Parts: sequence; structure tokens; C-alpha cells
Amino acid sequence: MSETPKPRSRLAAARKVLRKVFGTDEQLTVEQQIKRRTLLSFSVFAVLGAAAWKSWFLLKNQSQDHSVPKLLRKGLDADKDVFINTLSPKHLVPTYPKSAAASHTRRNGDAGMSLNGFDPQAWKLQVTTTGNKVLSFGIDELRQLPKTEFAFEFKCIEGWSQISHWGGVKFSDFIKRYNLEKEASLQYVGLSTPDKEYYVGIDMPSALHPQTLLCYEMNGQPLPINHGGPLRLIIPVKYGVKNLKRISNMFFSDERPPDYWFERGYDYYCGL
Repeated sequence: MSETPKPRSRLAAARKVLRKVFGTDEQLTVEQQIKRRTLLSFSVFAVLGAAAWKSWFLLKNQSQDHSVPKLLRKGLDADKDVFINTLSPKHLVPTYPKSAAASHTRRNGDAGMSLNGFDPQAWKLQVTTTGNKVLSFGIDELRQLPKTEFAFEFKCIEGWSQISHWGGVKFSDFIKRYNLEKEASLQYVGLSTPDKEYYVGIDMPSALHPQTLLCYEMNGQPLPINHGGPLRLIIPVKYGVKNLKRISNMFFSDERPPDYWFERGYDYYCGL
């Protein structure tokens, strides 16, 4: 009776087969090795190409979820879950000396920034409470609250970044001063410009982050109109698309508020 092959013998036999397949068997001629490696390379290329072609049509034919195929949207949502479950909501973004801030602060994005019908002197921040009561605040009232200022590296989702200096009242201090704790117990805050042409939704832990500002100063001076004056959001734990300029309306919700760039295919969370 023949003996059952030992495990080592089987492993050696498997290695021999693989060496032949990959064209590394010394018993093969050089020409045979080259042919086998070439055949293997083309086979792998063909398989990967077919997989890419199939994946493209799979994505192309999927239904859309806010301008993004559902499969990709699930990927963005998974990315958000990673951020939420791995980073503390109180982690601080690095800050820099005021002297490190750029003297000419870069800006981009003009949605919601039209001056047609906008009067900075008449501007008010309108806050809708959970009881549908509307509270109204002028810039002078906000300036009476404790001021926080710092320089940090503002990051744009387009790929550029710049150290800039901002000042204003912490969102969390604003909530406490005007007894909006009930509103802040909800999951989101929604913000929009006076013309409602630009709007964002912010998860409440990020809104209450100790570095999130209702900002009324830039480089120690009143916030310029073209940078969102009289009041804008500065939220260092988010990309620039969430740092809404010219805040006019605020409300609170347990459902995700509308978000300008989310509706155009971007990640809702946009965390850093």
C-alpha cells in the first residue's frame, strides 16, 4: 500500500506548481519562463479590467442618493462613522500665534453672498427655538458675550489651507447665555444665509466643540462683508464648506437639516 503524502510533501508539490505557473521554475527554459510570466501578466490585467468595467456599470446604473450613487454614499457614511467613533468630540485643533496668521485671508465661494437687498446695518441673527419662538440678536449683543480668539489652519475641501486668525463668541457660550440647552440637546443645528441660498447642517457635538465660534472678527478687525460679515461660523473640526458665511437663520432638529454641498454630492459630516 502506498503511503499518504506527508503535509510537507504536499506543500513542496504546491510550491513546484506555483513556480511553474509564475515562470520561476529553474527546470523551465528562459523562453518558457518569459512566456508564462507574460501570459500571467495579461491574465491578471484582463481580470482587473473586467472587474473595473463591471464596477463602473454597477455604479453608473445605481440609483442616486443626493447626487451620488448609493454605494458611494454608503462609503461616505462609513467614513463619517469612523470619525465619530474614533475621535473625541472635544479633541482640539492645533492653534498658532497670531503672528503666524496670513495678513490677506483667502476666501472662495459666493453662494449666499449677494449684496442685492442685503443691509449689514439691519442684519439680525434669527434663532428659531423648539417651541417655534423666534429670537433675534444684533451684532452688538453678541459682542457683549465672552470673546474667544485664536489662529488655526483653515482647510478647504478643494485642497488648500491657510493659517488665519478669528474672534467671536463660542457657540457653546451662546447656547448657555440664552438658555438654549433644550435646543442643543437635539442632534443637529441648521444655519443659512439671509437669502437662504447657502445652508449647512452641523452635528451638535461639533457645534458645541470648544473651538466652534460665532465669529465677528478677523485679524482683530470687524469681519469683512466678503468674508461673511457681520457674522459667520468658524468650526475648525470641519472643512471650509461647513464654515457658513453671513449667518442669518438658525434652527435645531433631530433630523439632518438641508446642506448645500451634501445635495451636490459631498460628505455630510466633512470632518477633520
